[in-house]
Amino acid sequence: MNYSRINTIGGWLCFIVAALTYILTLDQSVSFWDCGEFISSAFRMEVVHQPGAPIVSMIQRLFSVLAFGDKTKVAYFMNVASALASAGTILFLFWTITALARKTVIKKGEEITNQKIIGIIGAGFVGALAYAFSDSFWFSAVEAEVYAMSSLCSAIVFWGILKWESQADEPKSDRWLLFVAYIMGISIGVHILNLLTIPALIFVYYFKKNPSPNWQSVLKVFLISIAVLAVVQFGIIQYMISFAANFDYFFVNTMGLDFGTGVLFFAVLVIGGLVYGIRYSILTNKRALNLAMLFTVLLLFGYSSFALLIIRAQAKPNLNNTDPENAFNFLSYVNRSQYGDRPLLYGENYNSEKIDIKESGKLYRKGETKYESAGTKSDYVFGDKTLAPRMYSDKPEHIRFYKSYMGFDDEHKPTLMDNLKYMFSFQTGQMYMRYFMWNFVGRQDNEDGQFGGKDGNWLSGIKPLDAIRLGDQKNLPPSIVENKAYNRFFFLPLIIGLIGAVWHFKRNQKDAGIIGLLFVFTGIAIVVYLNSVPIEPRERDYAYVGSFYAFAIWIGLGVFGLKDFIFQKLTPTRASIFASIIALFGAPIIMANQGWDDHDRSDSHVARDMSVNYLKSCAPNAILFTYGDNDTYPVWYAQEVENIRPDVRVVNLSLFTADWYIDGMKRKQNQSAPLPLTIKRNQYVAGTRDITYYQDYKIAQHIELQEILDVLLSDHDEDKVTMTDGSKYNVLPTKNLKLAVNPQQVLDTGTVPKEDAGKIASSMEWTFNQNYVTKGTLALFDILAHNNWERPIYFTGAMPDEQYVGLNKYLYVEGLNKRLLPLKPDTAITQDFDRVNLKPMYNNMMNVYGFGNIKYANHLDRQSADDVTMFSNMFNGLLTGLINEGKITESKKVANKYFEVIPAKFYSMRQVMSTYYFTENLYRLNDLNRANAMIKKTADYVGKELTHLADVSESKNQLSSEQDVRFYLGYLGQMVKLTEVFKQDELSKSLEKKYNDLIVRFTPFAAG
Repeated sequence: MNYSRINTIGGWLCFIVAALTYILTLDQSVSFWDCGEFISSAFRMEVVHQPGAPIVSMIQRLFSVLAFGDKTKVAYFMNVASALASAGTILFLFWTITALARKTVIKKGEEITNQKIIGIIGAGFVGALAYAFSDSFWFSAVEAEVYAMSSLCSAIVFWGILKWESQADEPKSDRWLLFVAYIMGISIGVHILNLLTIPALIFVYYFKKNPSPNWQSVLKVFLISIAVLAVVQFGIIQYMISFAANFDYFFVNTMGLDFGTGVLFFAVLVIGGLVYGIRYSILTNKRALNLAMLFTVLLLFGYSSFALLIIRAQAKPNLNNTDPENAFNFLSYVNRSQYGDRPLLYGENYNSEKIDIKESGKLYRKGETKYESAGTKSDYVFGDKTLAPRMYSDKPEHIRFYKSYMGFDDEHKPTLMDNLKYMFSFQTGQMYMRYFMWNFVGRQDNEDGQFGGKDGNWLSGIKPLDAIRLGDQKNLPPSIVENKAYNRFFFLPLIIGLIGAVWHFKRNQKDAGIIGLLFVFTGIAIVVYLNSVPIEPRERDYAYVGSFYAFAIWIGLGVFGLKDFIFQKLTPTRASIFASIIALFGAPIIMANQGWDDHDRSDSHVARDMSVNYLKSCAPNAILFTYGDNDTYPVWYAQEVENIRPDVRVVNLSLFTADWYIDGMKRKQNQSAPLPLTIKRNQYVAGTRDITYYQDYKIAQHIELQEILDVLLSDHDEDKVTMTDGSKYNVLPTKNLKLAVNPQQVLDTGTVPKEDAGKIASSMEWTFNQNYVTKGTLALFDILAHNNWERPIYFTGAMPDEQYVGLNKYLYVEGLNKRLLPLKPDTAITQDFDRVNLKPMYNNMMNVYGFGNIKYANHLDRQSADDVTMFSNMFNGLLTGLINEGKITESKKVANKYFEVIPAKFYSMRQVMSTYYFTENLYRLNDLNRANAMIKKTADYVGKELTHLADVSESKNQLSSEQDVRFYLGYLGQMVKLTEVFKQDELSKSLEKKYNDLIVRFTPFAAG
């Protein structure tokens, strides 16, 4: 057997298996979260959010060519790029595992036997395919995100260092070190997670050069590796740009030269220094210096991909995050300034007293002829601090979480031990180990498990063991057993990986230590470094796939552990074969079998349909205000790639606070005219009016919005308030705002149809709902004051209530969007969702909207499943409004449409609530058969959920998931009353019996 040939073929077989898997389960269009932004930016070569991914954009742009002009296929082929990059990761993982295995079982100069070839190749297949079918890696492999290509870079550099190690004694072996350096530089243009491999790479080099190290030297190398990581992360990526920016400031502001002159001079210095260093190292035969110089040069070659962003920023594309066209903007971009800072080793707690503000740096912006001050960067000075501050955020929702999770009262001041307990139990336990167990033990469902409780847990499928943590498991509810993410691995991949780790440490402590270092740095170390706040918008398991990669190596080496520990009585060949087969079934095969259905996105297209729905339901030349990632990025994709409704101007309110974004809104984009903004650039430029606070001037009447704008934008001292330090700032003098309405203008523009002329208000009066005005709110006020109803204004219905700035009573639901209409408020309406513009909403729901195949899709990701409830609620609101107006024919059509597109399966608790109200409307339509069937289905679901919670409560001897219990019992009780009201007596009695039986079970544990 030719080992080299078999090893090559084995790697490519793994690649083919992975590539086919990912392409078969690939998302066919845009996905939720960042994918829409990445696809849009790659297609038009635009600038994505910090810290940027220019290499990803360039590669995805190449793949988009495969669509051959069919813009509806662009997203698909960019997704294919991720699939192939992920398959490439599996290829290099296979070769990494076989390299480590061969080095461990084959001594130098020893001939490789057939039985050892079987074991080595078996280990490669088991470990590589286990990672291929791991939950978190598979998720990113089927969408156009950065993590697939980031994983590929990590896999290549680790394989590259092992390649160097195998050839280190040969004359030209250092070329592999330089190859590693260049790939690492390239990876910076993908994602900086790859840099966390640096400590492991350094130890591979060190152990090769020092076969007999002592613990002191190992500790010294560890500290050096941390220093090298810091030099690359901060010195090359950030401080080099900082130096360039300061050079440019000196050349422009002091010497009066053009912008960019200082950057060019600094670049010449750096290049000259590196050339001199390389030449000096060659002349003096200093090999280590030569390697360091070349390593730096190749890192910079790779990092130079960011020049794409600077070049494209000059063109002012539609998506131009931070506008990094000059040195200081680019510095802000790579520093991720918009995300703020967080304490790591020493700092404040969430309730530390703020005693002062200190200046921590100066901010600059590009002016007409020189750099101008954009204010100062300031930090609070806290009266009390602690080591290892983990609970530091003072946002109200975070404070509530800290107190609830840790059991603190209002007066408690977290100590070092409190912070460490939180770090180990929540940040490490709940937000890392839970993800780790998802991948190698099993997963309960795809619910968000950040809050703890019954959702989002890991579980093995071994019910007695799961019951120890989760309570009685004998009657698992539909929310688990019908969830496609209910994956049971029975601990097998974990056990095989642990066996592999034990075997590796027994046979080769150095290599095992390197894999352990890689595992820690790409897992736990990220947890400590990121120091993330709780209540993130989504689960973040994709950030830790590097550690799962490392563990997959041990899963592969578990073949040798099984062979040596379990099958030692068999012949070596048979032992290798049996161990490989057992490990294949115990890890990749069971993982593929359990995970296929919840990773198969091939028949769902919710994100794409949602984006089109948002746009197509807008009137011509509309302004659409969005807020979150999932109601913005897919919409960007629809406009920028598929050119759907290019007349609509999409305005993201979370970005509207930035001067560069307002600049873009004042320009024409696609077929959308500039926004009606009168605000001048010097009135909103960075450092000016970032926040304007409210100060109550006791003004009882509502003030015209234009007058408020004049005060907020005034540069006169008499319109400002003097602070204690003598500085003067604009303030918002009242929250009572008004916008005069010209009825004829409203009719002429078609904002309100002529038949509703009598409903037009003479003025819109509202109360602003916040205590400060951001730059974005200021721009929004400007648009409202000067739009003159010429362009229809919409807000997406998914944004937080405060983003509606108090205009709620003038916002009418038309489906996914709410339209601003100057109508007299209906005092009978108490809930915003009852304020419906029936005619356009009916048309949208019946004729315009696509529903993403949610009824028949094999699997819906968490966001898509949530959208099922959102669509269901929209049908409910429309149906209620039609019935209230006596439009029975239309109501029945809407009901039929609901059953045509909404799945019968329940995806969430909220869907139970929505279904209940839809059932009530069916009863109102006298559609008794469908109403009874629906309420039976709902009651059956609720009954099974409550039975499980009762089992858990009895096993733990305390009430489990009280909020869920109260919710389900409440709606089950309402079903009893609903069926009684509509004379469904037999059904009502059966529901009442079910309700009473469950009440009896919960009574011992509940109070009130």
